[in-house]
Amino acid sequence: MTDPAQPAAQRTVIENCAVATVDAHGTEHAEGHVVLAGERIESVGAGAAPSGLSDVVRRIDGGGHLVTPGLVNTHHHFYQWLTRGLAQNANLFDWLVALYPVWARIDEDMVRAAARASLGMMARGGVTTAMDHHYVFPRGAGDLLGAEIGAARELGVRFHPTRGSMDLGASDGGLPPDFAVETTDDALAATEEAVDTHHDPSSASMLRIGVAPCSPFSVTTELLRQAGELARRKGVRLHTHGSETVEEEKFCHERFGMGPTDYLESVGWLGDDVWMAHCVHMNDSDIAAFARTGTGVAHCPSSNARLAAGIARVPDMLGAGVPVGLGVDGTASNESGELHTELRNALLVSRLGPHKEKALTARQALRLGTYGGARVLGREGEIGSLEPGKLADLVMWRIDGIGHSSIADPVAALVLGAAAPVSLSFVNGRTVVEDGRLVTADEDAIAREARHEARRLARIADGAG
Repeated sequence: MTDPAQPAAQRTVIENCAVATVDAHGTEHAEGHVVLAGERIESVGAGAAPSGLSDVVRRIDGGGHLVTPGLVNTHHHFYQWLTRGLAQNANLFDWLVALYPVWARIDEDMVRAAARASLGMMARGGVTTAMDHHYVFPRGAGDLLGAEIGAARELGVRFHPTRGSMDLGASDGGLPPDFAVETTDDALAATEEAVDTHHDPSSASMLRIGVAPCSPFSVTTELLRQAGELARRKGVRLHTHGSETVEEEKFCHERFGMGPTDYLESVGWLGDDVWMAHCVHMNDSDIAAFARTGTGVAHCPSSNARLAAGIARVPDMLGAGVPVGLGVDGTASNESGELHTELRNALLVSRLGPHKEKALTARQALRLGTYGGARVLGREGEIGSLEPGKLADLVMWRIDGIGHSSIADPVAALVLGAAAPVSLSFVNGRTVVEDGRLVTADEDAIAREARHEARRLARIADGAG
């Protein structure tokens, strides 16, 4: 029975559109509807919306559109927006050596500008839930994590930032320069403070914090172990990079006497509350360990190609039951900064591997970018598919334009065709993008600010500012 003291939820009705629900059965409607009531999805189905609905504040003709769940990004480094286009022909380790000295000069204003640009670009391309892995905290740089959180709140995107860290500098055998790392105790204390200050575990949460030491070659074993214990004590998720390159594999064998997966498991870093970025160089035993423990993977095909890291075994991971989502990765190794292009790239790059044309289908690619990402972030019960009761995070893609109109299959049009325009996107039932433009922020101002801060960072890194 409805509580008369509670105001009725305002409804938005979308009709006459193709619908890909990405539910457990892969339900699709060639012509269907979605009804939003407040922050939740009220109904999804074939044909017109139910008649007699009250409190309808907007009725949308979705003709020529495909409606899907909002995209979920599972790996990013927002600050890298300011260093795009550098070290263009380097592999991961050489790329990091070239850019760490630049990144170690970032400050709060730079990170705010980079976060607004990163989030804005993703939102324009259908992302409704974004994640960031920030692990560079120069002394005296200001509140870098807070700058990101403020940017996400302004733009209206659901946000899963992780407080990263590095404590293994070059003098101790790590990759980052010593001035770019924290002490172990400082990193752990700041991570705990970030969780205590910002984490919201509620069911409709717009902000959840994770714990994310950077990588096996930039953090000590002690930091990894204690960070994992901290995350589990606080009830939050764990994230790091894993098995990205052959150089990382070599580093782990030389330093720890085992590969990355075995090393991470030895310090408590496998489990259904953990997800790893990349996981390109995984053998059968590694994949089995991820499947056995429920450890998730953030697959970043464009970044893996940009840095010549290799082709992740995504079909084998999915076949074993490993949770897999998609990630943009930092825009210094994926300059487009968009997740919807990763749907296509995930499919195409996987088909270059041993499974060839049977590697991934268009619908599997869409699932990676929606439900798969939600599962990796531990939110598959709330987002990632269009089902009654779930949060109203969804996207209307225009597929009747010149780039898509001759592709009869709407999902194939979205995944295999050109990047489809976003006519509308909703987060918690609120409009974030309309007619391909942000409605929550001034895109031109974001672009100007990002350009200014990128140039300021370059001057500082060159010793001129």
